[in-house]
Amino acid sequence: MTVKLGVTLPQMKQFNLATDIRAVAEAAEETGYDSLWVFERTLFPTPATQGLYGVPGLAWPDQYRGVADPLVTLAMAASVTERVRLGTSVLVAPFHIPFQVARWFATLDAASGGRAVAGFGTGWSLDEYAAGSVAPFEQRGRVLDELLDVFAAVHGPDPVSYEGFLTSIAPAEVGPKPVRPVPVYLAGSSGAALRRVADRADGWMAVGLPADKLAEAWQGLRDLAAERGRTRPLGFIVRANVELADKPVDDAGRQAFHGTVEQIVEDLLAHAKIDGLEEVLLDLSISARDGAHMVEVLRELYGQARAAGV
Repeated sequence: MTVKLGVTLPQMKQFNLATDIRAVAEAAEETGYDSLWVFERTLFPTPATQGLYGVPGLAWPDQYRGVADPLVTLAMAASVTERVRLGTSVLVAPFHIPFQVARWFATLDAASGGRAVAGFGTGWSLDEYAAGSVAPFEQRGRVLDELLDVFAAVHGPDPVSYEGFLTSIAPAEVGPKPVRPVPVYLAGSSGAALRRVADRADGWMAVGLPADKLAEAWQGLRDLAAERGRTRPLGFIVRANVELADKPVDDAGRQAFHGTVEQIVEDLLAHAKIDGLEEVLLDLSISARDGAHMVEVLRELYGQARAAGV
């Protein structure tokens, strides 16, 4: 079975938002990609009080100094495409009012003919939480759980009603409704996050690791889901954070999806063999110099990957 391929949209400071979002979206659909994706960063602390992803000493990429709003970006892409699915990888749930998120995705799905995909996570940046979250960092899991509840309620039949710690919906008609149930994928790698995936999500959104380690983690999640009584299928999408190099990177210390185009394709081939993997989304944001370069890279990667049998 052929693995689907997705690609991220241009949101960072090196891109011209007025022209590049539409150009990349159109080029990706024309090339054959199955989906377009956005991510969320809301600010760039100076100086950084935390390392990237909360890892001490890990520098934030300079491109994070200006990241466009993910929902606006995705809406712009929706307006110039007809086929590709439109997803968030990921939207940080506690930065948003649950009711508004549910309505936004319902509108996107209705307006795009049923192409929305909701990927949610809880984030890690304390600075971002301080600037714009709806609840403290310590309550991030609780906020995500409520968002999932509200998401299902608002997208379900009218009258909608819900009572939570952030949200109170008196019986009401809430529209528009999505064309079909919007798939919900959750990020996470351990503990409560994986239990939430097993119990509540349509699928898992993982970060690209060496294929053998990712396959092991995926099997562990499937075992956990079975232990917790899940009977419906669990989806599986991998986000590949691509860092391109002009010369081959030594395989001894190479991270997954770092290297030449040929090495990236090798990684795609290895990941495509993981049982149950639906899709790999290629994040080209760090590697692309501008919109034209992103289009060039996404076309080259897609062509070589499909020619290699991905």
